[in-house]
Amino acid sequence: MGNQLDRITHLSYSELPTGDPSGLEKEELRVGVAYFFSDEEEEVEDGGGVGYTMTPCPSQESPGVVRELEYSAFCSQECIFSKLRENQDLNVYSAKTLLSMCKPGDLVEILSIAQAPHWVVYEHNDQVIHLHQSQIRKDRLTEIGQGRHGRIVNSRYRFRALPADLVVQNAAGHLGLNIGDICWTNSESFAAWCRFGKREFKAGGEAHSAEQQYFLKVHLGAGTRSGHVHTLVFRSLEDMIRERRRVDASGILKELSLGVSGDQEGF
Repeated sequence: MGNQLDRITHLSYSELPTGDPSGLEKEELRVGVAYFFSDEEEEVEDGGGVGYTMTPCPSQESPGVVRELEYSAFCSQECIFSKLRENQDLNVYSAKTLLSMCKPGDLVEILSIAQAPHWVVYEHNDQVIHLHQSQIRKDRLTEIGQGRHGRIVNSRYRFRALPADLVVQNAAGHLGLNIGDICWTNSESFAAWCRFGKREFKAGGEAHSAEQQYFLKVHLGAGTRSGHVHTLVFRSLEDMIRERRRVDASGILKELSLGVSGDQEGF
């Protein structure tokens, strides 16, 4: 992950505003950057074989707890994403247990060591549809989740969900597409698009403008007395998703400052 920034094609930009449109405290606001990844950039999970090279974890039928970063995200004053243990269930379950919990149209997040979580759309009868290795494909949940744990993440994004049958239809309608025909850069963006149908989840799906900004709050040490928040600003939802997934995979929070004074927070 250390040389990942070498692959970034930077936009021409000036310092981003550090106002408070989303109710964030000014003293906790940090300036982030909006960027595009070059075409050669591969998602860690999608390029390395999601779920198939993971070191097996012990079988676990009861809910498990993992140590992980927590996030919330805002567009203007609206919370559009939340992964906070204080207001939702972040417990994880074995693939076998997940199978008994899933309903058609559910979004499932599968966790892996040193990789960004992999997202899939549950169809039925142990079948899931997902973006893997630059292809939209169908696999068994119990196979791709073998030795790992996951959870249902339908409420992670705060957009209005489509009916379950349409979510499955969106996913199934793209089966077999390969690189060149795919307009999503990772499994999460594809699965979220299937459920919510918003073009912002597609690469280049929204125009960049100074008025449209996304604020990603990384809750460091959430649930502890020493917890604090690191906030980055992005110009598109896709940029924000890519950075959050990179942080999940690498465990390193990179900040590209643009003339902002103050302490730099990190891991």
